[in-house]
Amino acid sequence: MTDAVIEPVRRSFVLLEALSHRRTSTLAVLTGETGLPRPTVVRLLHTLIALGYAARVSREQGYRLTDRVLGLSESIRFVDHLVDAAIPHMRRFTEEHGWPLYLATLGHGAITIRHSTAPESPMSFEGASLNSRRPVLISALGRAWLAFCPDEERRAILRDIGRLTRRQEAALDAVLERVRRDGVAFTEPPRPTRLQGMAVAVRRGPRVLGSLSIRFPRSAMTEQVAAQRFGRPLGRLARAIAADVARTGRAGEAPR
Repeated sequence: MTDAVIEPVRRSFVLLEALSHRRTSTLAVLTGETGLPRPTVVRLLHTLIALGYAARVSREQGYRLTDRVLGLSESIRFVDHLVDAAIPHMRRFTEEHGWPLYLATLGHGAITIRHSTAPESPMSFEGASLNSRRPVLISALGRAWLAFCPDEERRAILRDIGRLTRRQEAALDAVLERVRRDGVAFTEPPRPTRLQGMAVAVRRGPRVLGSLSIRFPRSAMTEQVAAQRFGRPLGRLARAIAADVARTGRAGEAPR
């Protein structure tokens, strides 16, 4: 257990997990399953009930979770929906062009890979890296997101990442302005790498739903050639994904 763990919060989540294991749970079952003292379980249950996350069914059946807990997974459900919309489009792109694609969303100061066609690509030089996190400031996926998200969101993201010097802010502003002009972003690693990434934003109105990148060896083509060959097809692909998300009425549920 690290110093960063707040014990009352940990106990609350332990109890939530125990409640999620069955439709209803008695106090005796919850006490035994969590290993928490009975008075602690009672206090936590009263708190969850007061907040609307749990309800008392009866003395015999005990307690259950309420529908309110579904709201805690809203962003996760949106990610699933985004991936479902993207999969057929990404698969067709890789079948046509060969190169692997990566779809990512942003949260908690990092960009996270949600789906990849790397396993289907004959020209992939790395794994799918599902759920791996990439740095926002230097990755193509992160830069595409920063360039096109609303100003308020961008400021919040940068606050989460940490304070930048004025020189760093100016350099980042110049990079993002170039991304907006060109429509594509490129990875800029701190040291030379064999692979390069080029990304576009998946947008619906002012909101960025995700970032989409193509990965290729630097020896295969330059950034300029990649932008000329695949910038427009990747942009059309991003728009098609956003349209499919909107078509099912879930465009407004992107994670914040």
